[in-house]
Amino acid sequence: MPSVAFYTLGCKVNHYETEAIWQLFKENGYERKEFEAMADVYVINTCTVTNTGDKKSRQIIRRAIRKNPDAVICVTGCYAQTSPADVLAIPGVDIVIGTQDRIKMLDYIEQYKKERQPINAVGNIMKSRVFEEMDVPSFSDRTRASLKIQEGCNNFCTFCIIPWARGLMRSRDPKEVIRQARQLVQAGYKEIVLTGIHTGGYGADLKDYTLADLLKDLETHVKGLKRVRISSIEASQITDEMIEVIKNSKIVVRHLHIPLQSGSDSVLKRMRRKYSMEFFAERLNRLKEALPGLAITSDVIVGFPGETEEEFMETYNFIKEHKFSELHVFPYSKRTGTPAARMENQVDEEVKNERVHRLITLSEQLAKEYASRFEGEILEVIPEDKYAEDPAGNLYEGYSDNYLRVVFEGNDQMIGKVVRVKMTKAGYPYNHGRVVEVMEENIEKAEVI
Repeated sequence: MPSVAFYTLGCKVNHYETEAIWQLFKENGYERKEFEAMADVYVINTCTVTNTGDKKSRQIIRRAIRKNPDAVICVTGCYAQTSPADVLAIPGVDIVIGTQDRIKMLDYIEQYKKERQPINAVGNIMKSRVFEEMDVPSFSDRTRASLKIQEGCNNFCTFCIIPWARGLMRSRDPKEVIRQARQLVQAGYKEIVLTGIHTGGYGADLKDYTLADLLKDLETHVKGLKRVRISSIEASQITDEMIEVIKNSKIVVRHLHIPLQSGSDSVLKRMRRKYSMEFFAERLNRLKEALPGLAITSDVIVGFPGETEEEFMETYNFIKEHKFSELHVFPYSKRTGTPAARMENQVDEEVKNERVHRLITLSEQLAKEYASRFEGEILEVIPEDKYAEDPAGNLYEGYSDNYLRVVFEGNDQMIGKVVRVKMTKAGYPYNHGRVVEVMEENIEKAEVI
C-alpha cells in the first residue's frame, strides 16, 4: 500500500486544503503516515504570507527530501504559487502545484513516476475565475469542522501578497456549501467554521446572493447543525442585513473576528484598507446593540511603515474603548514584492516589539474583563479534548459559543457534543466551570447509533 505524509504551514484554509488533498490520496488507496515517518510521497502545503513563511517552507521541503531521497516530493500552496522557480531550484523537489489544479496531484505523481522529470504545474492564478471544488467529509483531528466557502481576494492591501498567491475573489456554489455542510453534520460535527481567504466577501461574484443569504440557507436546510462560526469578516462586509441575520439566527454564534489592522485613519490609508475608524466604530456599536454579549476578536499590525507613537496610541485607545475580547497582535514584517516593503520610514524593531508588548498586555486585560461578564452564567460548550494541564485526566476543555475557553470535569462521551456549563471562575486564557446538562438530543442520537 503506497503511503503519503503531509506538512501544512500557515492558515486555516491551508489546513482545510491539506485535508481535502488527503481525501484524494485516501480514495486512491494510500495510507497516511506522520511527517517524520518514511513515506512514498511527501506533500508540503506552503505559506508565503511573510518572508519567514517562505523560509520555513523551504526548511520543511528539505527535511522531507533528507528523510527519504527516493520519495516523490510534491510542493503546493501559496509559496509554490508565487515562487515556483525558487521551489523547483531546491534539489529533490519533483512536483510543484500552486493553489489550483490540486485535484490533478495524483495524475502528476503518476506522470513523474513514468518520466522522472520535475513537473511545474503552476498556472496564472489571476486568470482563475472558478472556485476549485475540494470536499472534506470529515477531519482527522478536530471537533470543529472547517468548510471553505470562497477563494481569493480583491483588496490588494499594501502589506499583503495573498492576492498574488490566491487570485481574485471566487465564491463556492451555495448548493455545494449546503451539501458539504450536511455531510459534516452527518459525520457528527455540531459546529462548522466557514472559512476562506476573504470569507466575508462571499457572494461578491454571485448574482443576488450574499453571505447573509448563505447563513439563512444553512439554518433552514441543514438539520442538526448547532453552530456556525465565520472565521473572519471585514467591517465593510457587515451590512445591516448581515446584522439582522446574526441577530435572528439560532445557530450563528455570538462571536465575530473582524480584522482591524490599525486604529488610525492615516495608517489605514497607507495600508489601503477599505474603511475609516468612524465607520468601524459605527458597525461595532450596531453589532453590540443587536447582540448583547457579542465577542469581537481582531488582528492588529503594529509598527507599519511610518507609524508614529500618536498613530499607535490611536489604535491602542480605539481597542480599549471598544473592548475587543481578544487580539492577535503582529509586528509588521516586510513582505518582499509588496508596496509596504518599499515604503520609507520603516519602524525600528525595538519600537515595534515594545508596542506589540503593550497591546498584548491590553488584550489580556480586555479578555479577562470580557470573560468576567459571564461568571455565574450558563454557557453552551463543545468539549474538544482533555485539558493538558490536568494530571488526573478528569478535566476537559472546549469553546463556548462566544469563544471563551472553558475547563470542566467531564468524560470522553462528551467530546464533540453540546454541553451546558456554568462558569464558576473567569480567567484568561482559561475559564473554569461545571457541567449542568448534556443536551438531550445528543443522548437520543447516541442511543440510535
